[in-house]
Amino acid sequence: MSRQYEKLEKCYGYYRSLTDFKPEAGLILGSGLGGYAGNMKVEMEIPYGDIPGFPVSTVQGHDGRFILGYIGNVPAVVMKGRVHYYEGYAMEDVVLPVRLMKKMGIKVLFLTNAAGGINRNFQVGDFMMITDQISSFVPSPLIGENVSELGDRFPDMTHIYDEELQNLIEETAEEEKIPLQKGVYLQTTGPNFESPAEIRMYSVLGADAVGMSTACEAVAARHAGVRICGISCISNMASGISEEELSHLDVQSVADKRAGEFERLVTKSIEKIGEHIG
Repeated sequence: MSRQYEKLEKCYGYYRSLTDFKPEAGLILGSGLGGYAGNMKVEMEIPYGDIPGFPVSTVQGHDGRFILGYIGNVPAVVMKGRVHYYEGYAMEDVVLPVRLMKKMGIKVLFLTNAAGGINRNFQVGDFMMITDQISSFVPSPLIGENVSELGDRFPDMTHIYDEELQNLIEETAEEEKIPLQKGVYLQTTGPNFESPAEIRMYSVLGADAVGMSTACEAVAARHAGVRICGISCISNMASGISEEELSHLDVQSVADKRAGEFERLVTKSIEKIGEHIG
C-alpha cells in the first residue's frame, strides 16, 4: 500500500465512522457558490479540520467542509471550499479530497470555479462550460508512486470532460434560458494573477479562461475513473484583456452577484445528470 493510499484510507475510515451515506455525485464549489447548501436537503456536515491528515482551506470565501445530502433526488457530497496548490500543500494533498469523494462512492464530479476570461468574445459574468483543459503549468497530481488502487500508472486524458455530461449541461442551460459559453480552461499555480504577456501566451495555446484550481482535480478524478464536468464563472477579464488591475475581492464580488443563476444552473444540471448516472 502506497503512503498516499494509506493516508486516504485513514480519511475514509474516519468518514465511515460517522456515516454510511453513499453519494453518487460530487460537487466542488468555487468562489461565489459558498451558500449552495440552501439548495440541498442536508444530512450531515463534516469540517475538513475534523478529518485526520486532511488539508484545510486558508482562502477567504472557502469555508472548508463537506456537505452530505441530496440535490433533488441525487445523493451528493459537496465541497464547500477547496484547497489550492498555492496555499503550500503538496499536490497529492490538493487532490486528496477528490480521491476521498471517489472512495465515498461518487461516479460523477462536477467542478466549478471563478476564472479570468481570455477569450475576447467573453464578458464578465459569463458562464463557461469546460470542454478541455491545459494543466501543463502545474505539477501533475500523479507524480510519484502510483496509487494503483485508484487507477493506472499512465491514464488516458483524451476525454477528461465527459461529452454526455456536457450535452446534459447544455440542455439544462437552454431549458433554463441561461447563456452558456464553451471553452478550454488553463490552470496556473497562483497566487499572483498572470501578466499580460502570459495571457497572450495562454491565448496562443488555445486557452479561453484561466484560474488557479480545477485542472489538477480533474486529472486525479480521471485517474480514478470518475466522470467529470465543469463550469467556470468568468469573474474578470484576464490581465491585458482588461486594463483594470485585478484583485481577489473583485473576483468574489462578481461571482457573488452571479451566484443565484450559477446555483440554478448547477442544481438543475446535477438533477438531470442524476437521471443518467450509471
